[in-house]
Amino acid sequence: MTQHEISFQINGHPEQRSVPSNLTALYFLREHLGLTGTKSGCDTGECGACTILVNGEPINACLMLAVELEGTEVTTVEGLGVGDDLDPLQEAFVEFTGTQCGFCTPGILLQARNLLNRESDPSPEQIESALRGNLCRCTGYHRIVQAVQSAAREGA
Repeated sequence: MTQHEISFQINGHPEQRSVPSNLTALYFLREHLGLTGTKSGCDTGECGACTILVNGEPINACLMLAVELEGTEVTTVEGLGVGDDLDPLQEAFVEFTGTQCGFCTPGILLQARNLLNRESDPSPEQIESALRGNLCRCTGYHRIVQAVQSAAREGA
């Protein structure tokens, strides 16, 4: 298998790796970088569990090849907080019990972070629209929407 040298930023840190041409960004992050917060759900781009931010935009990592990370800035759920300090959005999810099993939470957090980076005071409809590609089988989304709204009010 052909190997490619890639250089990129991951959660604010420079990284350079050699990757095979057929490796997805999802499995590269999980298996090569140990960033297991990015979840493998459907592997077809339908569930959103593998959502990451690439140059600030949400991407399904299961649909992206690792070689496409060349020259990009990548944020995974591990990059939302700083050290032991949670991102205000993560704190709101804890406060409002915006998770249950937690499997979908990393992808939802990154979609919500993208929304809050673009819209400081999103309506419930805007939040629901932003999260449309992220499936959650446990929560019913009500507490997730509340958490995102709370984080927005706190200036997240």
